[in-house]
Amino acid sequence: MQRFTSRTVIITGSSTGIGEAIARRFASEGANVVLNSRSRDDLEKVAADLEDERTLIVDGDISDPAFARDLVAKTVDRFGGLDCLVNNAGIATAGPLAEASDDDIDKVIDINVKGTMYACRAAIPHLAKSDAPGGGSIVNTSSVSGTGGDWTMPIYNASKGAVTNLTRALALQLGAQGIRANAVCPSITRTDMSERIRQNEDLLDAFLQRIPLGRPGEPEDVAAVVAFLASEDARFVTGANIPVDGGVSASNGQPNFQAFQ
Repeated sequence: MQRFTSRTVIITGSSTGIGEAIARRFASEGANVVLNSRSRDDLEKVAADLEDERTLIVDGDISDPAFARDLVAKTVDRFGGLDCLVNNAGIATAGPLAEASDDDIDKVIDINVKGTMYACRAAIPHLAKSDAPGGGSIVNTSSVSGTGGDWTMPIYNASKGAVTNLTRALALQLGAQGIRANAVCPSITRTDMSERIRQNEDLLDAFLQRIPLGRPGEPEDVAAVVAFLASEDARFVTGANIPVDGGVSASNGQPNFQAFQ
């Protein structure tokens, strides 16, 4: 299946985990892929398996508005346009809000919220020119933490709540320009970000009790939904925040009592 032949996509936070899986999925379907994170070394490891002529590395911090503009400019200069922006860069912090430092708050909000806004702002004029069958597309990585609360992640929850509602607002604002905006909302996924949870047997068990499918997500599970949302198959889908969470949202976060039967 080659849904993205000759199409160009930027994926922020694409050096590891979900972002890497998204980049590989788009590349496998024929897209020109622009890789971004702050670590060029990690990006080069991802790019080593991709086709040189269809891959561009632009390392830098998406929370810097000047860099966001530069990322888009370099993409358009290399490939002649932009069809899809995937805002995947993100960080998390846990702990009581009363104990959080200013730096803790700023880092999460700067990358998760401002970085997403900066990238969208820079990309919108070019996405509006896309001649892709489904139009230009923005796909944000939010989280189930952006649709409800968690016990120990108030800053991350706030940041992903902003991404969730930003997605809705962009869909309303950009539809007339032929740009669709959607988001994926993963639960615990097998990435570096969730390693602390997955290494703690009791904590992992508590998370799994909330997931009807009984397992963490894989990065490829999320990548498949991102690719769908960016494709012509989703040409009439905009403003959606789609859970990719094994059923957590359907269960309203309640434990999986089947595990006790």
